[in-house]
Amino acid sequence: MMNLQDTLVTTAVGMALCGATAVQAHHSFSAEFEERKGEIHGVVKSGRFANPHPRYQVEVTAADGSKELWELQGSSVTTLANGGWTEGFLQPGDEITVRGSLGRDGARKLFIEGVTKADGSAFPPRDLVRRDPQQVHATPGKNYGYAKVNASAPFDISGAWRNSYKFRVTVDDLEPRPTPFTPEGKALFEKTVHHDDYSLRCVAPGLPRIFGAPYDMEIIDGGMLYEFVYIEHNTPRRIWMDGRTPPADYPDRPMGYSVGHWEGEELVIETTHLLGGWLDGSGLPMKGGANTRIVERYTFAADRLSMDREMVIHDDYYTQPLVRRRGSARDDYLTLVEHDSCDPTTYYSDLLESGELEDRIDALL
Repeated sequence: MMNLQDTLVTTAVGMALCGATAVQAHHSFSAEFEERKGEIHGVVKSGRFANPHPRYQVEVTAADGSKELWELQGSSVTTLANGGWTEGFLQPGDEITVRGSLGRDGARKLFIEGVTKADGSAFPPRDLVRRDPQQVHATPGKNYGYAKVNASAPFDISGAWRNSYKFRVTVDDLEPRPTPFTPEGKALFEKTVHHDDYSLRCVAPGLPRIFGAPYDMEIIDGGMLYEFVYIEHNTPRRIWMDGRTPPADYPDRPMGYSVGHWEGEELVIETTHLLGGWLDGSGLPMKGGANTRIVERYTFAADRLSMDREMVIHDDYYTQPLVRRRGSARDDYLTLVEHDSCDPTTYYSDLLESGELEDRIDALL
């Protein structure tokens, strides 16, 4: 058995591998893990292959012979499965070597970027065809849509889109920097328990976080509206295109109320009636309510095979609007699959093992 401190690695993992693993994490990766890489060798004790993040416990023998229990955390079930991971890939008793990003503040955690078992099998599989997620893998002139129904649309945007294109982790990705807090916003952020991400409890992230996620989406053109269906939490979103305004009594909701229009060949969407929450996995707060507004612009490439997406967030906790940028692309290799259900068991297991669960329960009583 090898001690972790003797096996630190400094080389970056290839872009394609990151696209299949760590780069896909978006809940609280930067709050829990560092960019620094490491490697451990040990024996699987237990695990759970479930969303939001599969987790495994591995017993590592330190240099002095003592035992250390490490937690492995993977990206979503969907992402791992797309990279060749099967539910039964790791079993209790398996001897494995794992490399990935180290836990922040010395935590005995590792975010999985690669695994090799004693029998030689590996993740990602050695024969896996790796495609750079930052490139467009689509055929010029091919029709990827279903039908253009909206008369005001300059072209058909319906069909499947891959959101890992131009993806970056949704923590510390908002501009400008440093974050332009109001005093109220800064005070709230400083009180945030930054590891206590509600998405880890399987609460759907809503807007604006789902905009930044790497998971694919489908656009359906219904004429009077577009329906965006994000595979994350199988979340639908309606964008009304018929000039209506939100009803006076519409309640604040995680996805808000969205209306859109075309400005030439650019789709513009404005969303209001948003429920308060987090802007990213670090816990940047969003007040929500009457004074919170999001404006998105979707700018399409000349060949219609990709688009740049920009989101501008107006919220009372900040003195300036905040901007998030992403992209989406058509893809010849993309098959939309329903997102696996989310199971918060691993989150509460972590609290139980750390001794925090009873305190959390007491705080609610």
